[in-house]
Amino acid sequence: MTPSERLDATFTALADPTRRAILARLMQGEASVMELAEPFDMSQPAISKHLKVLERAGLISRGRDAQRRPCRIEGAAMADAVGWLEEYRRVWEGNFKRLDVLLADLQANQGKA
Repeated sequence: MTPSERLDATFTALADPTRRAILARLMQGEASVMELAEPFDMSQPAISKHLKVLERAGLISRGRDAQRRPCRIEGAAMADAVGWLEEYRRVWEGNFKRLDVLLADLQANQGKA
């Protein structure tokens, strides 16, 4: 998967509120599919589909623990998305700083008139 495809998969996964809620739960620690399905009014297969999207995006992984397949959050894909967003934050921050300077100049010139 290319970096662009990884970002697409990450943002697609994060676009859904159920998947974001699942990630929020996994931030507290690993959980089984049944534990993750508990707060939602949907079937276990529907939750499994959400988990597959999160897993394909690299946001979670699933282990094996006897009969249990615990899910855990993974940070690398999220770190890539944050890094991508950070680049844009820096650009906008620079634009806002230039705008602040321009506004200060305009206010100073208005005071002289």
